Amino acid sequence: MLKKILSYFYPIKIYSQDSSLSKSLEITWSNGDLVVDSLNTNYSYGSLQRILKLGLKNIGFSKIQKMNTVLVLGVAGGSVIKTLIDDIDYKGKITGVEIDSEIIKIANRYFKLDEIEQLQIVIDDAFEFVLKTKEKYDLIIIDIFQDTKMPNFLFEDFFIDRICHLLKSKGFVLFNTMLLSKAENLRNQKLINEFKTEDFSIKSIPRVEKHNELIVIEKLV
Repeated sequence: MLKKILSYFYPIKIYSQDSSLSKSLEITWSNGDLVVDSLNTNYSYGSLQRILKLGLKNIGFSKIQKMNTVLVLGVAGGSVIKTLIDDIDYKGKITGVEIDSEIIKIANRYFKLDEIEQLQIVIDDAFEFVLKTKEKYDLIIIDIFQDTKMPNFLFEDFFIDRICHLLKSKGFVLFNTMLLSKAENLRNQKLINEFKTEDFSIKSIPRVEKHNELIVIEKLV
């Protein structure tokens, strides 16, 4: 409790470890909350939780409450899962795909993800998972980073087409991206400009928490 109180004045690191995939991982008390950080950015809770909550609010909490299946690509500490359950009161099934088993161990220890009955965690590469899964989803959340970098496959036509194929009728994709350079701005703009299909709509929510842009895809039929 003392560390939590003191964290309103300055961050207090309580745990750190190296990860072969995420490099440095740290658990820190910050402004009264536990957060997960990599070397250069927030991985879960903190600003990232605010970013994704804004995206979910844009889709509509009432719509999400009625959904049956949610896929989360990139779990990290599980902050968006906590938002779905605690803030939106989502009761359906959540499948979380995370390539880094070490961060899931941390999430289970500090954030009790393994106590969420409606959550299934799959340790797998997101690209491989979306190729293999036969399920369809009402909502797909993409939140995949290696520190501040995003894998190139996330922006390839094949991957985006496959993600859209996995959506149920009237489903949504919430894609969190980070813009730290002109090239990354152009990358996002290219995706949005070239995404042309009568069955889907696409829009962006720019400059969330300064460096993030949310892309929302909706299946119209």
